Amino acid sequence: MIIYRNNSVDPYFNLASEQYLLDEKNGGIFMLWRNDNAVIIGKNQNAYAEIDLEYVEKNNIKVVRRLTGGGAVFHDIGNINYTFIVPESEKATLDFERFTRPVIKAIEALGVENVCLSGRNDIMIGEQKISGNAQTQYNGKTLHHGTLLYSADLSKLAGALRVDPEKIKSKGIKSVRNRVGNISEYISEKLDTEEFMSYLEGYISKETDSDIIEFSDEDMQKIQQLSDSKYSTWEWNFGKSKEFCTEKKKRYPFGSVAVDLSLENGIIKSVKIFGDFFGLKDVSILEEQLLGLRYEMNEVRNSIDSVILGECICGIDIEQFLELLFS
Repeated sequence: MIIYRNNSVDPYFNLASEQYLLDEKNGGIFMLWRNDNAVIIGKNQNAYAEIDLEYVEKNNIKVVRRLTGGGAVFHDIGNINYTFIVPESEKATLDFERFTRPVIKAIEALGVENVCLSGRNDIMIGEQKISGNAQTQYNGKTLHHGTLLYSADLSKLAGALRVDPEKIKSKGIKSVRNRVGNISEYISEKLDTEEFMSYLEGYISKETDSDIIEFSDEDMQKIQQLSDSKYSTWEWNFGKSKEFCTEKKKRYPFGSVAVDLSLENGIIKSVKIFGDFFGLKDVSILEEQLLGLRYEMNEVRNSIDSVILGECICGIDIEQFLELLFS
């Protein structure tokens, strides 16, 4: 097995690096990596049903779709991710226990008790989830990856993934929220996140008799190209979302405004605006401007005529309208 040392914290690059390894490298592979603030959604999920759009925009949290199924997870640099890639020659199957076992043993070796694989794909310490795992077969190989909450900001995790289920009807796999905790709370030895990563890398290297290498300049260039062409694009991360309907409503000094939206693959396919507001022009003009746009804050901001907006809904400005649409 080869262990790749990945020092990037760019979530687009890191998700691309997994596909690159699947496409270009042979043999067993292990990789540790971290992402700066990001929500990573499952292959089959509706991005809009999983995230608080306003929160992720305001907090500069990136949204990235991965190759595997399962639920949405929040990543920051206090969260460590691990990846196993196993070639078909090893008769790879969807076997969560096989790939989580060495990670569990590494945590136990630090004196942590009651660590176990629970349910379908979670690692627990007692009643707290510290790892979610996902797996798929791709290009004749099995990709298994998981999170390890070590010193993550759990308040951001809750904020980024907060969605009101009463406001959303969507098609796609929904995430299940669990009680979560950080591994650092359970170990007596005071290791920072980087030290824990080094420990885990060394443990896996020793257990598997693996060499540790870094990406070459050519590897880095090809991964970045894949990141730019796929993993950082709206089409991959939002455009693959399935049918989505939502109602937004808010009361202002000038009246209440409600918006019913229907999206398909992230594109606004129908829109109805109603309320007890006044308008100099018929609101259907504003509705027409929204049709066909990406459901994306900057796209709406750049496409809506602010003068028309103010004439259709007297008293509202563009920032208030955006807050209504994306809150």
